Amino acid sequence: MRRDPLTHRHPNPNGGPTMELLTAALAAADRGWRVFPLRPDDKRPAIRDWEPRATLDPSRIQRCWTTGPYGVGIACGPSRLVVLDLDTPKPDQTPPPAWAREGIHNGADVLAALAEQHQQPLPVDTYTVTTGRGGTHLYYQHPAGQQLRNTARQLGWLVDTRAHGGYVVAAGSTVAGRPYLETWLSDPAPLPAWLAELLTPAPPPPVRPVVVDLPTNRRGAYLATAIARQVDHVTTAPEGQRNQALYRSAVALGQLVAGGELTQPDVTAALTGAGQAAGLGARETARTIASGLRAGHHRPRSVAA
Repeated sequence: MRRDPLTHRHPNPNGGPTMELLTAALAAADRGWRVFPLRPDDKRPAIRDWEPRATLDPSRIQRCWTTGPYGVGIACGPSRLVVLDLDTPKPDQTPPPAWAREGIHNGADVLAALAEQHQQPLPVDTYTVTTGRGGTHLYYQHPAGQQLRNTARQLGWLVDTRAHGGYVVAAGSTVAGRPYLETWLSDPAPLPAWLAELLTPAPPPPVRPVVVDLPTNRRGAYLATAIARQVDHVTTAPEGQRNQALYRSAVALGQLVAGGELTQPDVTAALTGAGQAAGLGARETARTIASGLRAGHHRPRSVAA
């Protein structure tokens, strides 16, 4: 069984600490960005449940990144970041008809055209990373009072965003042997209002309350209160902490599922409604609930008769 690099110490197969990656992880955390390990020289996470487990703790970072050459991932939502990913086309990629025009060759060109269309300055005066394939990551502060999520091509061809539920590869890491490099070292600028407006998701549909069939005795009353408490925990969580709140609630109710007190479908339905009411995306909600239920399964809890 593969050991968890955030919690276990094991010998470094390369024979020593990977100081460059450790330095990169500590530097990101020092900026207030929560980090987690990626597979060596790869974009994929090295751990499960990476978003709620991403950390600022220097001791955990030290323990992880001295055990192997893990890349550094930055969890955007907990780090209060929105990152624009301006990609470059692959050799066989051509722009769709809406962007098949003179001067449009990559995601950076699309962003420039959008800024011109909205009569706004090009928003590039912010912390910037050049990706391994020659693309660009522009880092911005997540706007207060909103809950932006990942998007794919919502702004245009070869332009994606990473926010709640998403992550980026940090500068100092490599993917397929190609480095991610800092190219503008300022602090992240506030996300421009015109971009925030374009990225704001449509309001979620009304959520019908979930009715869980429970016994009418004291045990049933306790379980009903436990569900209501966790649903309230999710729906009242501050912006930026809602995904983590959903995970913790799924762990708590997952313990009762493991103890035979509640059914997994009932818990999933109740927490799905809570996640939607909190403004989390459907895929993000489903993934987080499943992760929390798995964690809760290892610590079953029952209710005294």
